[in-house]
Amino acid sequence: MPRKFVVGGNWKMNGDKNMINEIINNMKKGPLDKEVEVIIGVPSIYLTYVKSIVPDTIQVAAQNCWKVPKGAFTGEISPAMLKDIGVNWVIIGHSERRTIFHEDDTLVAEKVAHALESGMKVIACIGETLEEREAGKTEEVVFRQTQALVPAIGDKWANVVLAYEPVWAIGTGKTASPQQAQDVHASLRNWLANNVSAQVADAVRIQYGGSVTAANAVELASCADIDGFLVGGASLKPEFVNIVNATK
Repeated sequence: MPRKFVVGGNWKMNGDKNMINEIINNMKKGPLDKEVEVIIGVPSIYLTYVKSIVPDTIQVAAQNCWKVPKGAFTGEISPAMLKDIGVNWVIIGHSERRTIFHEDDTLVAEKVAHALESGMKVIACIGETLEEREAGKTEEVVFRQTQALVPAIGDKWANVVLAYEPVWAIGTGKTASPQQAQDVHASLRNWLANNVSAQVADAVRIQYGGSVTAANAVELASCADIDGFLVGGASLKPEFVNIVNATK
């Protein structure tokens, strides 16, 4: 069965109500390819507002959540809270969470496990730094990060999208070439076939994230193992529509 193309827009810590209205109006005008699943990762304080103005065809995601349903965790939000306001997706393990907030593979896995147990769908992020790539460790790092997720996901792979984001290409303007990205995606799919199952490897969607723009999206989208994008800065701009439509 063909994998449905999925484009996520990660707004990060950006936006105010005026800007959000502009972004959503631009997406409403579109037109967006109906064959593409679109998910926008919104700062938690604006989740309810965005839910109230966004068309039903666009999913809303939180950018993070904690690993238990409630308790003394000041500043955190739980999957239970997200579900309570009608948010069904969450981005977990983004490279900025891993590097700036020191989230390691174990914590990311615990968060993924709890989000899935709570009935959420998860965009789980993996990817290597420039130092790791230059040391020839890309596959080692990506496989290690994915291995940590396998027990956390269990039999819930249908509710997971993997996002491969080479950290060196995020917000830097550097992009992995389509061939570099395709090579990692293909290696990852092969690893999943050998370490999880052929069925999961064939079905799971793997997004590419890392300075995706309207200019490079079409070529990236044509790669066999790239099933979508996790878009940062460009998701705040009108060109996000063109990125969603990259497979047209």
